[in-house]
Amino acid sequence: MPHVHRQQPVPEEIRALSTMADPGYVDVFTLVGGVPGRSPEQWAKALFEDAAGRAGQFVWRVLLGLRLRASAHRVAGWEVAGRGADWIRLEARSWFLTGHLVVQADDEHVSLATFIRYDRPVASLIWPPLARKHRQLAPDLLRDAHRTRQSPPSR
Repeated sequence: MPHVHRQQPVPEEIRALSTMADPGYVDVFTLVGGVPGRSPEQWAKALFEDAAGRAGQFVWRVLLGLRLRASAHRVAGWEVAGRGADWIRLEARSWFLTGHLVVQADDEHVSLATFIRYDRPVASLIWPPLARKHRQLAPDLLRDAHRTRQSPPSR
């Protein structure tokens, strides 16, 4: 079983992958024991389409009110806002907050970083209880994504 740990403080190299100025919340979890040959986008799909599934969609769309749209150019409805050889950044907004999800991956590690900006005061009431649950579930999400696509998909 791969090992997952929370990185504190968040490494600057991961912070630099989000364009968000002054996030109110940032965390990063890293799985050690990756899947060779899997791209950051393949990891993002495994995380947010396969592992998070309907529960993730409920949290994102209903509890957070994120404006997600299905498209072949999006991941689980999140806009692909940036990418590099070893990372991808997804972005979504609601009427009260903005979220960035950054997945950075190589053959041995995959990191999932969450950046939240409070765009309205109500966000500071809604996100913190969800953040506690997020921190509990993120390691399992990474482990589940690792299991769901043990080899790179042939898409």
